[in-house]
Order: sequence, then C-alpha cells, then structure tokens
Amino acid sequence: PVHSVTLSAFEIAATEVTVAQYRACVQAGACTVPKDKSSSEYCNWGYSDRDNHPVNCIDWHQATAYAKWVGGRLPTEAEWEYAARSGGRNQEYPWGNQKATCSYAVMDDGGNGCGRNSTWPVCSKVSGNTAQGLCDMAGNVWEWVSDWYAPGYYGKSPSSNPTGPSSGFLRVDRGGSWDFNARLVRAALRDFNFPGFRDVSLGLRPARSVR
Repeated sequence: PVHSVTLSAFEIAATEVTVAQYRACVQAGACTVPKDKSSSEYCNWGYSDRDNHPVNCIDWHQATAYAKWVGGRLPTEAEWEYAARSGGRNQEYPWGNQKATCSYAVMDDGGNGCGRNSTWPVCSKVSGNTAQGLCDMAGNVWEWVSDWYAPGYYGKSPSSNPTGPSSGFLRVDRGGSWDFNARLVRAALRDFNFPGFRDVSLGLRPARSVR
C-alpha cells in the first residue's frame, strides 16, 4: 500500500557492484566466487571483457559479505525505494514517469538486454539516472536488499526506518533486470528469492548509514 516513511540519513552506491569490484573482494579473501559462465552463459564471472558489467549470479549471503567488506551493508527495502524514486519523489521510475524503454534502462525491450541478450556495463543508460546520479536503479540486474520478505509487512510496518520482518524464508530484491519487462522495472515493484539463490539477474548495490 502507498504510505509515507521517514528514513534516517544514509548513503548508497552510485552504481551496481561490478565484476572487477567484486573480484577485488574475492582476491582479499572476504568474498566467495559467484557462479560463472560455465554454469550459465549469462553469468558475467569468467568473461574477460565484462569487468565493468554488474556482478551477477551471487546470492544474498555473498552480497552481504561484499557490502560488509567495503564498510557498508545492504540497503533496507525502504532506503532502496527512496533512492530509486530520486529521493522519495512521487514518480514511477528513477527518471520520472516516462514509459520504460531502452532509452532509460537495460531491460527486455526489443529482446533481453535491449537486444544484446546480456547485461550492459554499469551506467550505460545515463538518461535513466536518478536526480542524484544513481545509475541502473531500474534494469541491468535486480539488487538484493537486507529485508526478509512478507507480503503484508508494509500494511502495518513502522513509519520510521522500517527494516522488514524479523525473520522469514525469502529475501527481497528490487529494481528489475536485463531480462524483465517495463512492468517489472518500476520503483515500487517488489521481488523476492531464497537467500541462497544465485541467478543471472541478481546483483547488489551497497549502502551505509550516515552518522
């Protein structure tokens, strides 16, 4: 349901985490290796020319480990949506209310990945940036957030800094991806998966609280 939420100050990464950034965490011994192209041709890990593509085929635990390694955490679902709405504006997409197309997002429009059948390098669709300059808040890859999923949670959630249910079986991810259509890249759209699920459409973007 549509409702107002108050959030404490936070920062969120301007881009989705890239293959190169995640590799640095693996090399430091703080992250584990994602599924790679031998598991699926759509996994970006293992390609020599995809360092600037978003890392995908990682589960919630891997996303959490990376966020911790860079001194942050996964955003809450409420924080993520605030960011995706250009700072809480009443608009359907990060860029406004114009129809979602490949002019704004890497999505299923003229074919998966805008016809490339893959993700794109991060920040390829600058027309789709938020007012604050965040890239790919719609499309490219879904982004894991910290919250457990419960269908009715936001009908009764706290009005200040909601963090999701205290427990559950599924974790929330947001934002749509390269192989999903316009309806599924809306800022309000919720998705969920098992925490251990590694998919070609799942990546991350870390956040941190401002003290």
